[in-house]
This record gives sequence, structure tokens and C-alpha cells, in this order.
Amino acid sequence: QVELEESGGGLVQAGDSLRLSCVVSVTIFSKASMAWYRQAPGNERELVATVTRRGATNYADSVKGRFTISKDNGKNTVYLQMNNLRPEDTSVYYCNAHVEEMWPRGPREYDYWGQGTQVTVSS
Repeated sequence: QVELEESGGGLVQAGDSLRLSCVVSVTIFSKASMAWYRQAPGNERELVATVTRRGATNYADSVKGRFTISKDNGKNTVYLQMNNLRPEDTSVYYCNAHVEEMWPRGPREYDYWGQGTQVTVSS
């Protein structure tokens, strides 16, 4: 069962825009804070943007003012609108769902990941 499925990556030129989508299973989406991460070859995976269950957003400094994270609760989908793309944005982008649950013996955290979608920005 696929729980997170990304789409929307591709090859674009510097200055162009792309919108990534991540469809999330209902059971996870209703409990999760959502995020987009990216990982370029040879680099660690880095956090790009987050949106909480209540809709609060946060961004990495490198994408502030250019990227926007949003979600559609009716479609169980989170988006990443990427404008004014730069060659350094080239990465595999991953959708992440983070769930925190309170169990009798204490809190538990779960992370779910999509398969990743490639974004390549040419100069």
C-alpha cells in the first residue's frame, strides 16, 4: 500500500516554476504534520518546508519568498509551489508525514516518506 505518492517533478530552466504534489493516505494525513525535504547527490537530506495540522508553515532560508507549501484537506494532498527556480534547487524532493501519538507508555513518533520526485533546474 502506497501511503505517500509524489508527482510534479521535471526538468525546467532557471526562473521557471513547478508545483509538486503529494497524495497521502487518509489515515495518515489526518494525524500528520507534513513537510517537503530534498536531497542532492552527495548531500544530506535537508528540510525545505513544513505545514502543521493547523496550517502553520515554516521554510528553509534558501527557499523563503520563492516556495510555498500548502495542503488541501479535502484531497489529502500537500503541495510545494516552487517559483523562480535556481540550479541549486536541483534535487530529489521527498514528501514526509510526521505523526506523534500518545500511548499509555509514552509518546511515539512515526515518519512516512514518499518515493521522491526529481527536480532538475538548468542554468
